[in-house]
Amino acid sequence: MSEPSDGDVLLAADRRPESATATLRRGLRMMPEFRQGLPVTFLLALIATAGRVVVPVAVQQVLDRGLNGPGGPDIPLVRELVLASAVVVVVTGVAVYLMNVRLFRTTETALAGLRVRAFRHVHDLSVLHQQGQRRGSLVSRVTSDVDQLSVFMQWGGVLGLVSIGQLVVATVVMAIYSWQLTLLVLACFVPLAIAVKWFAKRLAAVYGVVRERVGDVLAAVGESVVGAPTVRAYGIRARTAARIDRAIDRHYRASIDAQKVTAGVYVSGELVAAIANAAVVVVGVLLGIAGDISAGTLVAFLFLVTLFVAPVQTASEVLNEAQNAVAGFRRVLDVLDTEPDVRDPAATDPATGRSLPPGPLDVRFDHVSFAYAAGGAKALDDVDLTITARTRVAIVGETGSGKTTFAKLVTRLMDPTEGRVLVGNGRDGGATGMVPLDEVAFASLRQRVVMVPQDGFLFDASVADNVRYGRPGMTDAQVAAAFDDLGLGDWVADLPDGVATPVGQRGESLSAGERQLVAVARAYVADPDLLVLDEATSAVDPATEMRLTRALDTLTDGRTTLTIAHRLSTAERADEVLVVDSGRVVQRGTHAELVDADGAYGRLHASWRRSSGRQPGAPLEEPVG
Repeated sequence: MSEPSDGDVLLAADRRPESATATLRRGLRMMPEFRQGLPVTFLLALIATAGRVVVPVAVQQVLDRGLNGPGGPDIPLVRELVLASAVVVVVTGVAVYLMNVRLFRTTETALAGLRVRAFRHVHDLSVLHQQGQRRGSLVSRVTSDVDQLSVFMQWGGVLGLVSIGQLVVATVVMAIYSWQLTLLVLACFVPLAIAVKWFAKRLAAVYGVVRERVGDVLAAVGESVVGAPTVRAYGIRARTAARIDRAIDRHYRASIDAQKVTAGVYVSGELVAAIANAAVVVVGVLLGIAGDISAGTLVAFLFLVTLFVAPVQTASEVLNEAQNAVAGFRRVLDVLDTEPDVRDPAATDPATGRSLPPGPLDVRFDHVSFAYAAGGAKALDDVDLTITARTRVAIVGETGSGKTTFAKLVTRLMDPTEGRVLVGNGRDGGATGMVPLDEVAFASLRQRVVMVPQDGFLFDASVADNVRYGRPGMTDAQVAAAFDDLGLGDWVADLPDGVATPVGQRGESLSAGERQLVAVARAYVADPDLLVLDEATSAVDPATEMRLTRALDTLTDGRTTLTIAHRLSTAERADEVLVVDSGRVVQRGTHAELVDADGAYGRLHASWRRSSGRQPGAPLEEPVG
C-alpha cells in the first residue's frame, strides 16, 4: 500500500468540517476537571493583566502631576506613586504565580483523565478495528498528541489568558487617555485581524499533516524495533533504515511547511506593530502640539501601545501551538468518537449485562456468518451447530478456511455479521439456558471463557506476574503449585529465579515454547469453563511439546475446549473434529469416523501420510495448515 502524499493529507485536512473552536468546545466537554478550575484561574489572570497597566498610568501621573505640575516638582507624590506601583507589581507577580500553578494542576488533572479515557477506549475497540489501524498511530494519539495538547494548555494557555486580558485592559485605558489614538491603533490592526482567519485555516491544515507524520514516524520506528530479529535475519537493515528515513523526512518537510506559515503570521504582526507605533508617535505629537494631550499622556500611551502590541506579536506563537494542539486534539477525539463494534452491554448500565449460567458451558452457532469487510467474501458462511459441554473439539482446515474466525466469534473478539453465537447450559441440544454472547457482560464472559493464543504473549514482568493475570492476588507459592499441577514444576525449578524470573519485553527472555508454558499456566489458574486454544504445539521442540501436551491435557480436562488444530495429531486426541473449508463446516465427527470417510478430512490425512511416508496408526506430528 502506498503512503499518502502531503497533498492528500492537506486536502483531507482542508475538507475537515469541524472548526478549531468546535473541536475545543467538544474536547472541553470531555474534560470536566479542566472546566472546574477555570473561574478562579480567570480571576487571577484578570488581576495579573490589570497590574500591567499600573506602570503606564504611574508614568503619566509622575510626568504630568509629579514633575510638571502647576506648583513644580512634587517629590512626595512621585514617591507615593512609585511605592504604589511597586506594591501592585508584587501583587501582580503573586497572581501570575498562583495562576500558573492552578493552570498546570488543572491541566494535568484533565489531560490525565483524557489520556486514561482514550487508552481505555482503544482497548474497547474490537480486534478487527485495531488490526485496521497502525499501532504507532494509535499509540501516538494517546501519548504525543495528548502531550502536545498539554504543552499548549500550560504554555499557550497561560500566555493566551494573560494576552487577552492585557489586550482588553490596554484598549480600555488607551480609550480613556485618547480615543483618537486608540482608533488609529485599532485601524492599523484591522488588516491583520482579517488575515488571521486565513492564517488559522492554513495552520490547521499544515499542523494536521504534522501530527499525521508524527504517527508515521512512531509506527515506522516501533515496527523496526519489534521486528529487529527479522531485519537482521534477512539483512534488510538498509531497507528498514530507508523506510524510517522517509518517514522522518516527510515529518521534517511537513514541519518546515508549518513553520513557513507560522513565520508569515509573525512577520505580519511585527510589520503592523511597527506601523502602529510610528503612527501613534506622529499623530500623538501633532495632538500634543494642538494641546489635545499632555506629554505624560503621550508617553503613557506609547507604553500602552507596547502592551497592546505584545499580545499581537506573540499571537503567532500561540496560534502556532494552538493549531498544533488542535490537530492532535482532533486525532484524540476521533478515537473517542469511534463507536466500539463489540460493546460491553454492561458498560453504561451494569444491570443490563447478563451473566453466564453456572456450570459447564455449551456453545451454539445459530446460522452464523461473518465477513471482514462489508460486502466482502464470507470468512464463515451459515454455520449452524451445537457443541456440548465438556467436549474437546478440534477445528481443522487449511489456512484461510475460517478456523481463527470461528475462535474469535466464540470469545466475542468479533460479532457475527449474521446469526448469533450462544453460550450456556443447553439441554438435549436445545436453547434452554443459552445466552447470546452480545448480551453477556464482559466481566462474566472473560471470567468463564478464556482464549490461549498461539503466540503466548507475555508482559514485561516475572513469570509469576504473568500467571497472576489469570487470577490476581495469587502468591508466588500458589503460582508454583499451579505449575506443579500441570506437570511443569521441573521446568520452573530450572529457571534462574523460579517463578520470580523476569521474562523480558514480550517474553523474549524465554523461548516460544516456554512462553506457551506460561500462557497455559495463566489459563489454568483462571479456571474457565470454556477454553479456546490456538494450538500451542505447532512450532516448538519435541521436549517442550511433550511438556505442553501433558499440561494441555490437565488444562482441558472437564472443560469445553475448542482447539484450532494445526496438526492432525491434535484431532486424533479430540473427542470431536470440525472440518472447516471455505467458511463452512463440511464435516463433523471423531477422527476414527472421518479418517476413512470420503471428504476433506480424509484427503488432508491421506495427503500428509503420502508426503511423510507415515504408516497408518503412527503418531501425527506434522502441521496441516
